[in-house]
Amino acid sequence: MCNPTTASFRPSHMRYLTNVIGLGLIVVAVSACGAQNQAVEPAAGPASGNLSTVPPSPTAPPSSSPAPAPGSQPGVPGAPRQEVPEGSTKVPDKQLDASALPADYPREVYTSNGGTILNIRGQEGGCGHATAEAAQQDGTRVTVNLTELKGQTGQMCTMDIRYPVISVALAAPLGERTVVLKQMR
Repeated sequence: MCNPTTASFRPSHMRYLTNVIGLGLIVVAVSACGAQNQAVEPAAGPASGNLSTVPPSPTAPPSSSPAPAPGSQPGVPGAPRQEVPEGSTKVPDKQLDASALPADYPREVYTSNGGTILNIRGQEGGCGHATAEAAQQDGTRVTVNLTELKGQTGQMCTMDIRYPVISVALAAPLGERTVVLKQMR
């Protein structure tokens, strides 16, 4: 037993006290990390041709029409997916202009839904989220801007690279038009 009249602690008491304080600091640090809010960019609807791969915020009010679950309807714009939707058709290389992309950027484009949806393999990393927008559509070509939205600063991010499939709605079927891919920064 400890003698209350002496000011000394046994080494076992000091180790116990050190462990308790250390555990308390870990709990506080984990709680603080979990309490940080993450910035979420809103996704535009299919009519604009701009779709974001950023998942909706759980605190956001529900939209009037829920996005389809990945894979529920092949090639319908919605949440990002890792695989090209079943039934998609690869756009021939002669119909693809990816010369404005960096050398290491993927060059995969597929059509689905009668040619009205482009499924494009994007690139994102860490806290970034790949997005695509049909910036221009005319009788001879469709220009798609590929962007990676960065997460908020001060946030810890992984150092990985992912290649999600991003869906973009077109105003009319692609047909023989050329798909021009550009990376926006």
